Amino acid sequence: MDDRVAGAQSLPDAWPAHPDLSLALNRMGTFDWDLDSGLMYMDQAALDVFDLRADEYDNDPLTLGTRVPTDEGVRLDAMVTEALKNGEANYGAYFRMLLRDGTLRWTHTQGFVRRDETGRPRRIIGIVRDATQELADSTARQELDEERRRRTSLVEATTAALAHARTVKDVIDVLNNSRPLAHLGATSLVMGLIEAGRIHLVADGPEGSFVPGTRYTRTDEQYPMSEVVRTLAPRFIESAEDFAESYPVLWPHISHLGITSAAYMPLIAQARPIGALGLLYSDKDGFTDDERNLLVALGSSIAQSLQRAMLYEQEHDLAEGLQQAMLPRRIPDVPGAQIAVRYRSARLGRDIGGDWYDVIPLPGGRVGTVIGDVQGHDTHAAAVMGQLRIVLRAYAAEGHSPATVMARASVFLHELDTDRFATCTYAEADLTTGVVQVVRAGHVDPLVREPDGSCHKVSVEGGLPLGLSAEFGRLEYPVSTLELDPGQAMVLFTDGLVEMPGADLDEGVQLLTAMVTNGPQDLQALADRLCAAVDERGGEDDVAVLLLRRKAAHAPQPGGRLQQHVAQNDPEALSAARHMIRAAVRAWGAKDRADEVELAADELTTNALMHTDGGAIVTIRVLAGAERRLRVDVEDRSSALPRRRDAGESGVSGRGLMLVDRLADAWGVESRGTGKCVWCEFVMPPRD
Repeated sequence: MDDRVAGAQSLPDAWPAHPDLSLALNRMGTFDWDLDSGLMYMDQAALDVFDLRADEYDNDPLTLGTRVPTDEGVRLDAMVTEALKNGEANYGAYFRMLLRDGTLRWTHTQGFVRRDETGRPRRIIGIVRDATQELADSTARQELDEERRRRTSLVEATTAALAHARTVKDVIDVLNNSRPLAHLGATSLVMGLIEAGRIHLVADGPEGSFVPGTRYTRTDEQYPMSEVVRTLAPRFIESAEDFAESYPVLWPHISHLGITSAAYMPLIAQARPIGALGLLYSDKDGFTDDERNLLVALGSSIAQSLQRAMLYEQEHDLAEGLQQAMLPRRIPDVPGAQIAVRYRSARLGRDIGGDWYDVIPLPGGRVGTVIGDVQGHDTHAAAVMGQLRIVLRAYAAEGHSPATVMARASVFLHELDTDRFATCTYAEADLTTGVVQVVRAGHVDPLVREPDGSCHKVSVEGGLPLGLSAEFGRLEYPVSTLELDPGQAMVLFTDGLVEMPGADLDEGVQLLTAMVTNGPQDLQALADRLCAAVDERGGEDDVAVLLLRRKAAHAPQPGGRLQQHVAQNDPEALSAARHMIRAAVRAWGAKDRADEVELAADELTTNALMHTDGGAIVTIRVLAGAERRLRVDVEDRSSALPRRRDAGESGVSGRGLMLVDRLADAWGVESRGTGKCVWCEFVMPPRD
């Protein structure tokens, strides 16, 4: 007898354990493994599980290696070792076993560890059994549960996709292109919405399925959509025969499509029908209870999305109509300019914004252009915008300077019963000279596009937004002056054009600059392209755009003028007036006298600021007549008339009027009701 047999003398008295009859009846074998000797007793049922005869097993666990693949044996040994080391009372595992014919069979084992009083493991008693059928049944149940979960997830996935649909077309596109419908086996869908008591077919189904005369149908007609809308109950058509018998009017027109079944669901929202949905199948007969419940749930989800989309479209149309009513109905023709305007409404249902533009014809060949944005995205913002637009137009038409127009508009907004503020840019352009006076109230800077297409931002010093400047008592709006040469265009816009997710405003302006540079030359086409770019990136804010291009220079009109208010202690306004005069003289064809005119005007303005209170108003214009003359008027509030005097050899003042007398061809003083006007005139060469 070998050592292992000799070691059997130390086996436990109760070894081997006697199998339970109930285990044997359930085709479970038992084993008793003595850990001291290493012997493992297996009853006949256990040997049958391992596909072993009694004479093939010698109570040595290593013998089982012929039936257990190496990787499975390593996994089982590691599991048993871990259980013994960690003090566990039992373990269990499924493993594959190699049968005599070479096939693999799933087997389950479970062992119970017996320990002595010191906790040392001495013995493992357990069972082994064939788990093939058990796992097969479990897999079948798992597959059934998985199918149910998959079908349930179809509704969830479709609902999630529909959450982003804003319009009825979006809903139809989601359903036509959705994977859930493909998983349901539907080859196509049809959909109708109730409009004015009739069903409007908005989705036709497969190509060639449209039946003439069914674009609009009554709810009392013999069609499946009419039936489900009328009864508020789904209709499941189990077969082609069922379809032909139930709807003899419709079936002859669609029998060639190979439809084998169909499901029609009423679309019900807030307890009333809003339409019907039909799913058409070409390789399906009948519907299980699970499928019916799933389709009903799907119809309910689609109905909610459709109602939301229909409400969105109604509110958006109403809001957009209100917004459009607040904007100018038409843009006037302005001699010497090409103008393009666009307004792109927000894509947030009724949440429209207060963006606006305006073009204001002014006397003397001038034009005022406005771009602005009232804070907020609602109808209140649109209403405030409408009032503000009218006020700005009125102040500009009254002849106020750009700074005064902006200041008065701010006071008006502050006195309104609203907490809204507005950003705005007002630019007054003299198209005969190209001089543009720009005032900015918290708005984005404009751009200028060159005739060759290149574009750059123009930095314009600005004041506080309208409403806020009045609230904080800071109504000063500096005027910036720029010159538009023939062919140059000014680009005014609201921030919706340059706002992009994840990018700051400067990046948006850089992108816009590049877009304008590479855009079409025609302003109308360029305006369309800018708005299309916002749509392409999914911009949610509304956008207003105003483009003004100066055409080739044309002769100044009699009475045309440029005007600048210069307040005391305001060097920037004085500089702007000088810029305005120099640009006007050059544009009017008197470039050779630009220095003389600027110097004379500067002397008159300086005199008014030094010797009077309240600042001065500088006006430059071309006088009509046989001889072209350029006239500069400087008005102030003082009625005291100036006098020319000799300053003497060492005098530092008193030379102003003497200088004007030397430079100008004529000068004089006129009394006004609230002060006086000192003027000077210069003969201009004939225009070529």
